[in-house]
Amino acid sequence: MEDMEDDYNHNYCANSASGQVLYLRNELSDVPQPLSISPGLATRDVAAQENHSKVCSSSSSSLKFMDSDSSSVSSDTSETDSPSAASIAGKLTLNSGSKFQDYRTTYWPNLEKAIDHLLIQNPMDHISISYEQIYSCVYKCVCQQHSELLYKDLMLKITTHLQQVSSDLQISPPRNLIENFNIALTRYTDALQCIVPVFIYMNKFYIETKLNRDLREDLMKLFTDHVAEKHVDTLIPLLLEAHSMPFQVRPSTMASVVKGLYTLWPDWAHLAPAVFSGFIPQINPPTVESQLSDYAARDQKLQMELSLNGFPRCSDRQRPGSTQIDKTL
Repeated sequence: MEDMEDDYNHNYCANSASGQVLYLRNELSDVPQPLSISPGLATRDVAAQENHSKVCSSSSSSLKFMDSDSSSVSSDTSETDSPSAASIAGKLTLNSGSKFQDYRTTYWPNLEKAIDHLLIQNPMDHISISYEQIYSCVYKCVCQQHSELLYKDLMLKITTHLQQVSSDLQISPPRNLIENFNIALTRYTDALQCIVPVFIYMNKFYIETKLNRDLREDLMKLFTDHVAEKHVDTLIPLLLEAHSMPFQVRPSTMASVVKGLYTLWPDWAHLAPAVFSGFIPQINPPTVESQLSDYAARDQKLQMELSLNGFPRCSDRQRPGSTQIDKTL
């Protein structure tokens, strides 16, 4: 009888979200790529959740069931032969334990494996990921009232990963720290472009509703706390040194690291305004007339450094199509 009830509730949940599942099957492939969410997804999710709560709630007002998938009572039980409250409670406890076991043995292991692959992103690993399967696991966990547990497991999993990333950066040679930090930040933000969309159902019906927060913001804060904050005191002097010696670090890497640090914590720009102002607008205060001579001196110094590194000055370059005049004539 429990199998029949589980099949009924599971089928109802799947049918109530048929719009979402159909969309995922049509749009998503097994190739890892950012997940697109249709504009009407949130509306359909709300409707599905409301209908699910109505069907899964018990008709008895004296009982309050915590597990939405275990709230059905057999319809063939007559009033004269109804089971006792103790037997119903025992049945619900057993059913809830079975759902928790499914979470621990099936849903979370599958999600954990996919998260590992997205975070590491090893080009040598040719592992295909089904976003439809991941989203389905998240959806079932939310329907079975495992949202809080799922959120805690996700945060713990990513925290452990970021602690390892920080340890790897700790032993990185100083000359490679800027480049390695850029790789770590870029890889992490790329992973979030896939992780956040597949957990959108948990984000909508648990994080935003009960915690009044956003999943992506929480995950970016983890990187700030466990990686960036632990290395910013070492990174800033290296960025200042690289800024004083152009092309010591690739400009694209410098731009990525500076913009990334500013996104994580804007106040870090005050530690090196000269560096951040080169990539972030309106970092420095407005220009005043008394400082024009200082700006001119800095510009002349930069042109001299560029010239020493093999870049011709503007006056030394010949415009296309122009003819050089022989001054001896």
